[in-house]
Amino acid sequence: MKPFTLGSAPDIADFAEVAYGLRKVVVPPGALKLIAARRASLEALLAGDRVMYGINTGFGELASQRVSRESLKSLQVNLIRSHACGVGEPLEDAEARALMFARANELAMGNSGVRPMLVKKLAELINKGVIPHIPSKGSVGASGDLAPSAHMALVLIGEGKARLGSGGWEASRLVLARAGIEPVELAEKEGLALINGTQGMKAVGGLALFEAMNLFYSAVLAGAMSLEALKGTPTAFDRRIHALKRHPGQLEVARMLEAMLKGSAIRSSHAVNDKRVQDPYSLRCMPQAMGAVLDAIDYALDVFETEFASVTDNPLVVEGKKRGSIEVLSGGNFHGQAVAFAADFAAIALTALGNISERRIAQLVGDFKILPPFLARNPGLESGFMIAHVTAAALCNENKVLSHPASSDSISTSANKEDFVSMGMTAALKLKTVVRNVAYITAIEMMAAAEGLDFHRPLRSGPVIEAAMAGLRKISPAFKGDEVFSGRIEALSGAILDGRFVPDQDKMEITKRKK
Repeated sequence: MKPFTLGSAPDIADFAEVAYGLRKVVVPPGALKLIAARRASLEALLAGDRVMYGINTGFGELASQRVSRESLKSLQVNLIRSHACGVGEPLEDAEARALMFARANELAMGNSGVRPMLVKKLAELINKGVIPHIPSKGSVGASGDLAPSAHMALVLIGEGKARLGSGGWEASRLVLARAGIEPVELAEKEGLALINGTQGMKAVGGLALFEAMNLFYSAVLAGAMSLEALKGTPTAFDRRIHALKRHPGQLEVARMLEAMLKGSAIRSSHAVNDKRVQDPYSLRCMPQAMGAVLDAIDYALDVFETEFASVTDNPLVVEGKKRGSIEVLSGGNFHGQAVAFAADFAAIALTALGNISERRIAQLVGDFKILPPFLARNPGLESGFMIAHVTAAALCNENKVLSHPASSDSISTSANKEDFVSMGMTAALKLKTVVRNVAYITAIEMMAAAEGLDFHRPLRSGPVIEAAMAGLRKISPAFKGDEVFSGRIEALSGAILDGRFVPDQDKMEITKRKK
């Protein structure tokens, strides 16, 4: 796969490919030339004793404290050490790699005043598989994701912990030596440039959205399977209905459901004599409810991809008003409000996706006219899917707690200098948990629906659902009675998040429809 060119605008596919180690990165000559030119101009300003925030001053409320020229390099190292105060479980390998990628890509745009060597070192860490130990908690999402990024920066200077590939955590200087990478001695501005920005929330939230894209297709597929198992009607998905409302997500989900249900012998078997007029909302209103989820994911994806292509450092080195000159401007691009809102909106929407799935599971285990009680082969002797449904209910409850928006809160920090913050990293971490929980719920629904479809044999569904059934049975074989569910749920949810149920022609396009 062709390396990603740093300094350009990655889409969600580029971002995920680098994060999962499927693609390397390269710094193009043009970017190196720009970075070098901007750095030379910055050093000229420093030589002229210009006062510039974070370069020759303290940070936050200490910005008025001038730092002597001989202490400028120590200032940057002190910054990294003092800000490396994250706690909790470390970021996953892909998230840590995504954080480095996001920072390297921004620095390569030439607006941070760092030396070209620093960008090349970050690229080297990514390409050689060095994973920094980055605790997941400790960022309020303004002034950037400071604590997580500081732990990443520690590794660059040969401090902190890291690992190489699948190895255990070690002192980073040992890991760097094994990878053949020399630690960096930070110059003026470089410590600040490494940590100021939204790279933490972009890493965690961006990969959560990527998983949500794969999850969404499987959620619609699970709904189609449940409709078939419950002998429902696809009439509610007629495009003439949805042409009268025209929300993009609604139209897309209706199209998906029609395609998935096409050619069903199960539907043909009861279409004439079925006296039921309408299915429950969790079946009949899938386009309206799940389509709204798709629209929310699309919105969040647009925000994240905009952020991927943005420079979120502070201060920024920009082109001056005089040809060939630069200016150093202090602003607030590090503020993660847009990303925080997007992550929270997505978490709320995906919580609803899990909720409607749980309602369909309840229909599958509780409609004793169409299917056996709890989908058990010997009800009473066996409990069937009784407690699998309870697990889904528990996960829904957790998601409802997590869908409270982090972005509705702000706690003033840094002696009120940083008095309004986004809480974007919290929003991103919550989104990841919600996505994983909904994958579990969807896995339970798919297993329950598959069991229901087996009760209707020899009647078969259409080709799309039958292909999904075949793939599902490789992961979770048909039940022969009461069996342990846990491992099956874990395995199937992993396959869902990996996109194994998304047809090749739909991969990467489920939530990236051409506008």
